[in-house]
Amino acid sequence: MLDVRRLRLLCDLSRLGTIAAVAQAHTYTPSAVSQQLSILEREVGVPLLERAGRRVVLTGAGRVLVRHAETVLAALERTTAAVAALAAGVSGPLRIGAFPTAVRTLLPATLVALGREHPGLELLVTELDPVAVPAALRERRLDVGLLHDYDAVPVEPDPALDTVPLLDETVFLAMPAGQGDGGLAAAKDASWIMATPGTLCHTATLQVCRAAGYTPRVRHHADDFATVLALVAADQGVSLVPQLAAAQPPAGVRLVPLPTRRRTRVAYRRGAARHPAVAAFVTAMHAAAGAVRS
Repeated sequence: MLDVRRLRLLCDLSRLGTIAAVAQAHTYTPSAVSQQLSILEREVGVPLLERAGRRVVLTGAGRVLVRHAETVLAALERTTAAVAALAAGVSGPLRIGAFPTAVRTLLPATLVALGREHPGLELLVTELDPVAVPAALRERRLDVGLLHDYDAVPVEPDPALDTVPLLDETVFLAMPAGQGDGGLAAAKDASWIMATPGTLCHTATLQVCRAAGYTPRVRHHADDFATVLALVAADQGVSLVPQLAAAQPPAGVRLVPLPTRRRTRVAYRRGAARHPAVAAFVTAMHAAAGAVRS
């Protein structure tokens, strides 16, 4: 019988690329990870890893086992969900990861509704950039999380996760009110306020500007859209702002709609869709998103 914990380590090695990264994700030592993977190799009876310079990579058998392991882990999630559905009421911890704009606009109503309808739930919120959510779900630090992508920067689906659509938003070019009537092309020579490098918002802004024929000239970095809009109002530059963050812009900001869209989804581990806590969260989030749209 193959050990599920060791299968998770192998899947994480496939995803993260190094034993050191797997060890860090699980708060193990690298030698402990190597030892567990060696035991898994003995259980399977064929080599799963091979040396490639100073690193280890998966063999053909290792890649096959990872594909099947993802199916096994999803089946375990479905089993856990089925057992949880037999309990009286929805209860227990629900660890939620969400990006700052959603924490401010969507989550308050969601948390209130869940607390009212399912008082047995212990709701735990962590503010995270969407880039960090998949790893947190895989590593079981979260139970549900909000992801988003932009049509300018589509994100490849994660085979370990399932998602449901939540919100589709217009993206605006936020400009100082007195800067003129031009859109994205006219912002070529403007100073830009951009998110921290490495975030999805930063990457999306770069891609949108490059599609318009230029690289933005960055003056400020800010991740909170309220801060971004305050800087735009102070004539410190222009920025891209999604509809969720642009409902009440400060005086002195003009919003120019762009064809770019931002798409938000609720994500959870594959197989967990019918877990009562996950299903309750999805229902409450859709209600909150509907109220925002209306």
